[in-house]
Amino acid sequence: MELPEDLKYTREHEWLAIEEKVATVGITDHAQEQLGEVVFVELPAAGDKVEKAEPFGVVESTKAVSDIYAPISGEVAEVNDDLPDSPELVNEDPYGDGWMVKIAIGDETDLEELMTADEYREYVEESADD
Repeated sequence: MELPEDLKYTREHEWLAIEEKVATVGITDHAQEQLGEVVFVELPAAGDKVEKAEPFGVVESTKAVSDIYAPISGEVAEVNDDLPDSPELVNEDPYGDGWMVKIAIGDETDLEELMTADEYREYVEESADD
């Protein structure tokens, strides 16, 4: 399981790269492995508001349809326009070309509940034991 150390993570298996007041969001390598081959991605439009812990999109794979949850509240600043035509980018490069949205951070206290790579790794390992 690939886990870049410079990112933050959620219990719903999203990652965030935080730069200034904008968070780039995608799903983790672990999440895409669990989903299998991603065949469809539905994302919000730029300008849409998202609420922390609420679904903002959908990933459909050969195994399942899963909601993607907003790790923070804010406004969608940018959407990865490559994903509708190339959903496989989520599998091929989850931390790079497979990013999903960029969210202008609405409340910086939302960032306090995010996990480090080590905390997320431990969370995934504990979840696997359940």
